[in-house]
Amino acid sequence: MEDKETRQILENIADELRQRKDLSDMDDDFLLAQVEKEVLAHPILSFGKMNEKALWIDQVYAEIRGYGVLDYYLENPKITEIMVNAYNEIFYEEKGRIFKGDRVFPSKKRLIDIIQKIVSDSGKEVNQRKPICDCRMKDGSRVNVVLEPITARSPVLTIRRFSDSFYDLEDLVSNRTLSREAADFLDACIKAKSNIFISGSTGSGKTTLLNALAGQIPEDERLITIEDARELNFGLRENWLALEARAPTVKGQGGVDIRDLIRASLRMRPDRIIVGEVRGKEAIDMLQAMNTGHDGSLSTGHANSIEDMQFRLETMVIGGHEGLPLQAIRQQIGAAIEIFVHLSRMPDHSRKLVEIKELVAEDGKLTYHSLFHKSWKDPMDQPAQWTGAHLTRKDKFLREGVASPLLG
Repeated sequence: MEDKETRQILENIADELRQRKDLSDMDDDFLLAQVEKEVLAHPILSFGKMNEKALWIDQVYAEIRGYGVLDYYLENPKITEIMVNAYNEIFYEEKGRIFKGDRVFPSKKRLIDIIQKIVSDSGKEVNQRKPICDCRMKDGSRVNVVLEPITARSPVLTIRRFSDSFYDLEDLVSNRTLSREAADFLDACIKAKSNIFISGSTGSGKTTLLNALAGQIPEDERLITIEDARELNFGLRENWLALEARAPTVKGQGGVDIRDLIRASLRMRPDRIIVGEVRGKEAIDMLQAMNTGHDGSLSTGHANSIEDMQFRLETMVIGGHEGLPLQAIRQQIGAAIEIFVHLSRMPDHSRKLVEIKELVAEDGKLTYHSLFHKSWKDPMDQPAQWTGAHLTRKDKFLREGVASPLLG
């Protein structure tokens, strides 16, 4: 029996059960029993092997109760991203590498049904009038949907998995993302309440490092995180508020963006503010928050280098405040951010810290002081090493009584 024929039979069984019974209030065990009865009684499926029958029962149940073929990928904790380019073309990321999936949707209609189920479960909508949607699954995984005709040949679904577990600094040292010296220095920066900005490309480990650094913040401090879609996870930390942006409805109502959340957070008595990712006009609000007594705040952004990140921040601020002098913007950046950290994905797909630089504002200009650096001539598995340079902006370290070899 051909795989295509089998998939069609399984889809038909699921559709027939939906039509004959109200499945929404049906007990899971009873539904599973009904599915098993239909599969075992089918004139073709009944001749399958025992392991095949068990697989078919699971697939039909998943079609009805779960997310169909996606459940196969979602059940694998090693998969970090699922990319559905078309109903018959699924890719996934595992351990930093991209693989083509061996299981696909039976039809384009089924892919659209699953997309609508995911989006509606999150309380949002996606349709021809609003063909792009960002939402979150019940387990916290981040979802992006783009419908035709925005995409050329098929609806596209991308899922960034949300993990209940997270790396701490020790884990990042063990897997050689950071050197021991870099981890100790960044830990000292957190204790000294330095403002840190993490840059890097997509998938370079920015959120992972941000999560690890935030895990070093003392438990008695009030922490507020601000994200487009929640990715940060601090386990059982008590005095932590997680704020998440919300897109407006089709009528343009009810939207809450990152700028709104940053402004609201300032009235919540935070000790530290973490902005998961800065992408646009909210950059000025993030800088002002760091400049208004919320020392030790953290944020991330997409860039190819630390210097590139500065230029991107300038462009973001100008985009929201046309006419603001560039020198004034640079003064804001220089006053707000003390430490820039840059991460990169290596050719072997590992993630490495490649640069830590201190930002120094002198005579209205911004200059960088390299503290940790990875040369491309270094061994592939070696993260950035201490350059031997010492900090010039020592005030917060001295004020908080934090020691570090980089103080000199």
